[in-house]
Amino acid sequence: MPHDTPLITTIVGGLVFAFALGALALRLRLPPLVGYLCAGILVGPFTPGFQADTALAPELAELGVILLMFGVGQHFSIKDLMAVKAIAVPGALVQIAVATLLGVGLSHFLGWPLGEGVVFGLALSVASTVVLLRALEEYGWLDSEDGKVAVGWLVVEDLVMVLTLVLLPAFAGALGGGQASPSWGQLGWTLALTVAKVAAFVALMLIVGRRFIPWMLELIVHTGSRELFRLGVLATALGVAYGATQLFQISFALGAFFAGMVMAESPFSHRAAEESLPLREAFAVLFFVSVGMLLNPEVLLKDTAVLLATVLIIVVGKSAAAYGIVRLFRRSHHTSLRIAASLSQIGEFSFILAGLGMSLGLLSARGQALILAGSIVSILFNPMMFALAERYSRRAEAAA
Repeated sequence: MPHDTPLITTIVGGLVFAFALGALALRLRLPPLVGYLCAGILVGPFTPGFQADTALAPELAELGVILLMFGVGQHFSIKDLMAVKAIAVPGALVQIAVATLLGVGLSHFLGWPLGEGVVFGLALSVASTVVLLRALEEYGWLDSEDGKVAVGWLVVEDLVMVLTLVLLPAFAGALGGGQASPSWGQLGWTLALTVAKVAAFVALMLIVGRRFIPWMLELIVHTGSRELFRLGVLATALGVAYGATQLFQISFALGAFFAGMVMAESPFSHRAAEESLPLREAFAVLFFVSVGMLLNPEVLLKDTAVLLATVLIIVVGKSAAAYGIVRLFRRSHHTSLRIAASLSQIGEFSFILAGLGMSLGLLSARGQALILAGSIVSILFNPMMFALAERYSRRAEAAA
């Protein structure tokens, strides 16, 4: 009896192909994520044969982002976040501005309108949460001072993108989209409302959440049920992330990050991180598969020169800006390289921004294709950037 099972088909197909090609990549001494991306291309709509559901895959991948940011939040306290704000806040803002200007410059050279250039540049400015955090964990940098700066930088980027996603529809008319331009009063109200929502969520988590969540975990532990504890951890991560999005219009990733930071107040936070690890890893793999599914291989052949310029902005231009900013704060050479390597790629927020730009009439199909292809190529290059930074760090430590 035939059954229509797109969810099962997408999960099974994505994981099976990812496992096979990830193992092959490892055999060829390549990072497994290269195999995961190639698996996505194979099961995507642009190649013949087996096809996964292109609507379900990104939603499954979002679960990986939530669980990953939740785990990071458990190792990143409020004190850590405040300790790096002096470099993370100005650093992220300046780096976003530089990358956006480079994107606008390339779009001007291509003859695109200003609005499309702004959306294109913004999409190239924000790093992927999943890629950055997995790399930091792999190299053991997550709990280091450099890792804390990178995570703080990432949080600031996420906050900026949350504001961008809210404000872009309001500015669409002024930037050349199909919508009417609002008044300055309307723009000011929209900005104030967005900031107020973010502040309200943070205050709620710090005042109520940091008392309630550890207390709830302690009650569950006293029941002696490991199954209920695991369920409580997952419910907290997913529930807070979903609530943050629905009630405060904050990204899933940012909501999960603050939930993890609040749970870190509990003495059982380490156990909570271990319980969520298997699902976190599985759904993180699905994230890379979903990214690969978005790539139309024709872009690599038809727009090679422009794609190369796009990748250079992401991998070289954005990294150089980050390196220079960190050096201005009198951090060491190898610390600057680590931060630069962390940010030399783009990911999930770029896809969301590109989709919004398309819906507002600001971004063309060509611009979206270049963003998607640039993301995949930059993710493929990212392990090499980390390897170079790690090699230099080891040499510097050996010479010291």
